[in-house]
Amino acid sequence: MAEGGGGARRRAPALLEAARARYESLHISDDVFGESGPDSGGNPFYSTSAASRSSSAASSDDEHERPAPPGAAAPPGNPDSQEPEEDEASAGWSAVLRDRPPPRFEDTGGPTRKMPPSASAMDFFQLFVPDNVLKNMVVQTNMYAKKFQERFGSDGAWAEVTLAEMKAFLGYVISTSVSHCESVLSIWSGGFYSNRSLALAMSQARFEKILKYFHVVAFRSSQATHGLYKVQPFLDSLQSGFDAAFRPSQTQVLHEPLIDEDPVFIATCTERELRKRKKRKFSLWVRQCSSTGFIVQIYVHLKEGGGPDGLDALKNKPQLHSMVARSLCRSAAGKNYIIFTGPSITSLTLFEEFEKQEIYCCGLLSSRKSDCTGLPPSMLTNPATPPARGQHQIKMKGNMSLICWYNKGHFRFLTNAYSPMQQGVIIKRRSGEVPCPLAVEAFAAHLSYICRYDDKYSRYFISHKPSKTWQQVFWFAISIAINNAYILYKMSDAYHVKRYSRAQFGERLVRELLGLEDPSPAP
Repeated sequence: MAEGGGGARRRAPALLEAARARYESLHISDDVFGESGPDSGGNPFYSTSAASRSSSAASSDDEHERPAPPGAAAPPGNPDSQEPEEDEASAGWSAVLRDRPPPRFEDTGGPTRKMPPSASAMDFFQLFVPDNVLKNMVVQTNMYAKKFQERFGSDGAWAEVTLAEMKAFLGYVISTSVSHCESVLSIWSGGFYSNRSLALAMSQARFEKILKYFHVVAFRSSQATHGLYKVQPFLDSLQSGFDAAFRPSQTQVLHEPLIDEDPVFIATCTERELRKRKKRKFSLWVRQCSSTGFIVQIYVHLKEGGGPDGLDALKNKPQLHSMVARSLCRSAAGKNYIIFTGPSITSLTLFEEFEKQEIYCCGLLSSRKSDCTGLPPSMLTNPATPPARGQHQIKMKGNMSLICWYNKGHFRFLTNAYSPMQQGVIIKRRSGEVPCPLAVEAFAAHLSYICRYDDKYSRYFISHKPSKTWQQVFWFAISIAINNAYILYKMSDAYHVKRYSRAQFGERLVRELLGLEDPSPAP
């Protein structure tokens, strides 16, 4: 026993070094995540096999065929029934596996612009929300205030808002993402969340007047066809800023980021307060670079009624989730990206459609949430006797692989991005190494990084909760823009001059928006 324990301790450094090498081949950057760039040694998803490290670099135009691995589990279902197997063979599914090279990707991901070491938090934020966008908010807010008063009577306390006041207004609301206070008006109170230095920049009465009339688009145009017309121009401008400032890596994830209520509020509020909270009337999806956490694209689905496109229907119909995926990947065609998806998006039809556009996928399957049309039924049912951990069964159709892998439960994956013949390993802290196909390892590794993004960055979403849906969408989009700005900051030379945490970066941005600190670069 003692010798075994000593051997395990001697073997641990080698495993860790191999794991780090594997993560480098997966193009995952640790430094972008965390407040101070923690070591990746705590991540439970690592590959340590030499085969999986070399396989990502190996590519060949020749396709080799071989049967399923001898150590794999028997196909789920009744082995005595040959009819399902014949039906699956006629549909193109086969247990004969073919090796295939990974999708070629020669683009270099990362920031497109080199920011100076003296760049401020405001400089990074204005890559996405420049002054011309803020000036438009000033114009639209003043227009709305004028029309409002023409209809409902003059407001003697109102004066037209200026660009400096609009920046301060944004700064006050953004401050709730750092202080996590439920009401932005707490800044002027004498309570726990009060902040005298911020309160002196603008009176509470003036802030409330701007909040009353604040608009991005004051009036509906003849071209407006949906309920997001009041914020859609801002979302389009934000998307242009994302596209211009950053090129994503090859691996990306489609998912819904955590934008739920602040966990501290949920833990302390009463049941009555929870019932009073209105349910969001929209759902937000993103396409996110899995190696940096940068959100590449935003898609907002608005619940406009109880029809087939409503949010309630969207949660229950995978084909509507496929519509979301198509919208998010509209600009990804022809770039050989690898997209990781959850069960509600994963489907054979969608993946085959994406493959024709040179978009490759790897997704988790669920018989309850996924569209399983066209998949072999024998791979979707569990055997009566569970196999050993790490055993798997694979069937192929063209470049598409359907993987059934067992690890304290059956997990199914659909992919055309990874060769079914290449193996990986997942390391669990307590149970040790669990063998798996390379696609399973890659899915676990990249999705774990998105979980880390949610854990670290979702706490910095703006806590201010307006009643109007378009304003909720606006503040969520601003929160995403600030998180993206921080990611670019951590990838720039400015981070080596002043190593701000995400909270410190947000505080600096608030003070610069309020004019309490000079945001201009130092000479």
